[in-house]
Amino acid sequence: MTGWTRHSTPEFAAIAAEHSILRCEIGSRLHGTHLGDAGDRDELGICVEPPEYVIGLRPFEQYIHRSVPEGVRSGPGDLDLTVYSLRKWMRLALDGNPTVLLALFAPDATVTPLGAELLAEGPSFILSRRAADRFIGYLRAQRDRGRTPKAAGHMVRLGLQGAELLETGRITLPMPQREVIVAIRTGEIGRDEALAMAARLERRLAELAPVSVLPEHPDEARADAWLVDAYRRTWASNQVEETADARTVRAIR
Repeated sequence: MTGWTRHSTPEFAAIAAEHSILRCEIGSRLHGTHLGDAGDRDELGICVEPPEYVIGLRPFEQYIHRSVPEGVRSGPGDLDLTVYSLRKWMRLALDGNPTVLLALFAPDATVTPLGAELLAEGPSFILSRRAADRFIGYLRAQRDRGRTPKAAGHMVRLGLQGAELLETGRITLPMPQREVIVAIRTGEIGRDEALAMAARLERRLAELAPVSVLPEHPDEARADAWLVDAYRRTWASNQVEETADARTVRAIR
């Protein structure tokens, strides 16, 4: 079983559907850089998996759903969804992963009370200067990936958003400079100019890293304490609901 299908089982789909605390868009529509009305939809979710997937032998790290078969490129109207366990999402966020950090700033996220709590409290212990290296790494990966205008747009977008995060502690979505990214994606700004822009942004990220408004490191102790408490509260609440449901069934019988 491949990595994609291994994370796409009906069992994992049920966990993602029943235990999600946040779901948001993360693709070009979120950034404001999509071309026209057509295009696929990229979404990210976070869920609190049941205790048997944390304590037992059946690990759950993420659920992946694509509305097209594996190996087929997504097109207009297609959905690419990844729902992370809260534990995995937190590890990636503490490491400064540019994609998962978008969940903290997406303006139209669908959240439960716990998801809202994560958005309110999470940035204070998650965000750090560690993100500088991650944004630089992702920028370089897009630069090396290929010569397509789409990759060039991602490259510059990552530089702009990384610089904003290090300067202000936030990422504005949709991004204020979206016209620049659209111009790169449509070819109005050529690859050579985009490469020059990306090189300047990479240098800017390196310059900002030691002087950013963000702390040098995330507060992993607070993150760990919040994470443990979030799982305990969720499991206790689910147990109460299951007990109530069982009592109702017995009463009906």
